[in-house]
Amino acid sequence: MPRTTFRLSCNLLTGLCLALSANAAAPNAIDRGALDAQAARTPISVTVALALPALNEAEKLQESLYTPGDPQFHKFLTAEQFVARFAPTDADIAKVTAALAKYGLTAEKTTATTLKVTGLPANMERAFSVVLHSYEVPAHNNVAAYTYHAPTSRVTVPAEISAAVTAVVGLDSSIALRPLYKTAPPAIKSPLASAPSTSTTDPFGSLTVTDFAKLYDVEPLYKQGLTGAGRTIGILTFAAITPSDAFAYWAALGLKVNPNRLQIVNVDGGPGAPSDSSGSIETTIDVEQSGGIAPGANIIVYQGSSFYVDLVNVFAAAIDANKADSLSISWGIWEWLTNLENYPVPDPTTGKTVGASQAIHELLLRASIQGQSVYAASGDGGAYDVNDFFRCDGPYSPSVPGSCSLTLSVLSPASDPYITAAGGTTLPGLQQYCDNAACTPPYYNINIQHESVWGWDYLDGLCNVLGYNPFTCGIFPVGSGGGVSVSFFQPLYQFGIWGTQLSQPGQNFYLQGYGLLYALPAFYPGRNMPDISFNADPDTGYVVYYTSNLYGFAEIPGYGGTSFVAPQLNGVTALLGQDSNRRLGLLNPTVYGLALAGQAYIGRNPPFHAIAYGDNWFYHGSDGYNLGAGLGTMDVANFAQTLHSWF
Repeated sequence: MPRTTFRLSCNLLTGLCLALSANAAAPNAIDRGALDAQAARTPISVTVALALPALNEAEKLQESLYTPGDPQFHKFLTAEQFVARFAPTDADIAKVTAALAKYGLTAEKTTATTLKVTGLPANMERAFSVVLHSYEVPAHNNVAAYTYHAPTSRVTVPAEISAAVTAVVGLDSSIALRPLYKTAPPAIKSPLASAPSTSTTDPFGSLTVTDFAKLYDVEPLYKQGLTGAGRTIGILTFAAITPSDAFAYWAALGLKVNPNRLQIVNVDGGPGAPSDSSGSIETTIDVEQSGGIAPGANIIVYQGSSFYVDLVNVFAAAIDANKADSLSISWGIWEWLTNLENYPVPDPTTGKTVGASQAIHELLLRASIQGQSVYAASGDGGAYDVNDFFRCDGPYSPSVPGSCSLTLSVLSPASDPYITAAGGTTLPGLQQYCDNAACTPPYYNINIQHESVWGWDYLDGLCNVLGYNPFTCGIFPVGSGGGVSVSFFQPLYQFGIWGTQLSQPGQNFYLQGYGLLYALPAFYPGRNMPDISFNADPDTGYVVYYTSNLYGFAEIPGYGGTSFVAPQLNGVTALLGQDSNRRLGLLNPTVYGLALAGQAYIGRNPPFHAIAYGDNWFYHGSDGYNLGAGLGTMDVANFAQTLHSWF
């Protein structure tokens, strides 16, 4: 279970924490006070996440399922078996429904562990002991002004049902989730056509899944006839896709795919029409990459809105359905914010930690028990994901608008122990850049000798030549997300792994105009991330086929981010699942088990390659595990052979 100790200096009574907009250079939200008459008459809905009554028993089963030699090893439960054994009973749900009805709220069961609760704002306020205020974010850049509502204090669940409820999510209606793709920094023109030092069909910036297969040794699986046939890939996302984009991408590569392979599931109404502003290119990336690596697999896209509540709803829908053998998500949120609605302290009635983070944690526990592999992008803010998330620059100064302290931090949901966190690398090879307005020779050359932890500090010299510092150049803190969680303890599978670390001391987050917002605990024995990496640097990156709602269809080069790596792992898992004719489940116990057994990097056909070079602005590459690239990159064919003997 999550355990977090935070010193909170921002005043939740002003809605300050949620007023910090995730949009770049957004002004602070303005508290407009109590809801106006029209809003007060309009019913709202929230998600109530129900606790697993036998959580300890479920955790013990999960451990047995992933312990080689245990009688329960990989004997995953079906969805029906899980519900019968661990889910709240009909009587439990009826008790919660009746308790909420006393406040004029109606409850509808949406999954085995979630309820959609609807009612007037005043009834919500009475039920959960909060006051809702309206907040306005003024128009800025190309973003229109918008409003949202949020509670001014922590939710309190009615005492009679507090033991049955893990979280109440959705009283805050701000937009919080962010897609985790990156493009080249705006101050630097994209690299000229430069070649990787390894054999690929396409140049940097235009790589495809065909190049991925060459880089990470997937081709031997294709030669065996493996395509992911019989497997189902699940994509969790918060923006709609134009399906023809993915089919055009696969067709351009000569991939034979079933024209009916793609199914769309709208969760809680879905995200609306595809659009640039909603992040539809992220969903496009996820489907093109996963489905291209496993062209024989079926794909289900579970898509909700980017509102905070759907982070829980989309996970719940995909895991409750249990149709997808593997899932990936390439959206994230600063780890601490996942617990903000139910501030992460013990509930005064039950003594347990509550909040969206715990609700998602229990859903991921269920996925693990059902044998679903789940992957999440670790983030593109290097070791400083909170700075990337809020788009604020350091160093902090009380007199410099928008400044904040540089704080080591990680993203959710990748920080959860029941998920495989996908990190990023930079490919070796020559990158050439223009260093004058006319873009004439000689060019600025950067020659990366080895595949390295992705961190754009290698561009610092070029930025200096162009007259920028790392902030104004747009390269800080971009890189592979990685670090130590302060919400989750280090899981058992990471015990004894050389290179894991405790949280660093002195991680205090200051924001201009507000002073100290939070202080993270020092030397916290938290979950380390990422776990596995592939190429994610836009400057050694990929092409995306995408239809913009503003500019139409185009083949757009120069994309990257750990949002590519998560779906790539998803597609790879479909191939491995077909090869072994089984679900793989949570991959972490297996890959760390290989490292502990000394089988990860040695022998004629090692399943992993350590990333010993580069850094993500703080954590450096190494010969084993590190907080920049995790265990390193997977050699897919070698890993497939290792699985045959490991299982």
